[in-house]
Amino acid sequence: MNLKPYGDTALLLDCESLDEAQRWFTALHDEAEAVLGARSVLLRGDPAALRSLVGRSAPAESSTRPEDAGIEIPVAYDGDDLDEVARLTGLRPAEVVEAHAATPWTVAFGGFAPGFSYLVGGDPRLRVPRRDSPRSRVPAGAVGLAGEFSGVYPRESPGGWQLIGRTDVTMWDSTREPPALLTAGTTVTFVVA
Repeated sequence: MNLKPYGDTALLLDCESLDEAQRWFTALHDEAEAVLGARSVLLRGDPAALRSLVGRSAPAESSTRPEDAGIEIPVAYDGDDLDEVARLTGLRPAEVVEAHAATPWTVAFGGFAPGFSYLVGGDPRLRVPRRDSPRSRVPAGAVGLAGEFSGVYPRESPGGWQLIGRTDVTMWDSTREPPALLTAGTTVTFVVA
């Protein structure tokens, strides 16, 4: 892990992997304002105090935190790219659905849009590339796959993920605390609606 200055009031832990970043985030999130990225952790505060904190800390043994409750998300598996994902993986569409719903996923980090969470840990057979040509409109609630990740679009937006289904669950609600339904470390189970 490399520790880098990030402006006047932050430090960036540049990690070698998502797992390492998650373990550092787990170790530090109660001690400092921390934001988890794909392979980094941004720490906000006094840089000298943050350097001291990191110096006397070590990454957690696991990225799972006991307080992270699991969430079930019902999905209608009728996405526009379900057949394409089946072709890319060599599975039948029903097997894609079974694989997506059978294995719990974990929120690795958020990004792209408020309420969008990158989920990891699903069935490795579902690793598929992004679409060659992104869509200009993906509806809110669309459930997709790209690389090692799955995710749910929190609002209508452009997007290039392979869409396999949809949910009515609200991912982002500014009147809720926290506004994002899914936060780093949360276990997500998709269920067939």
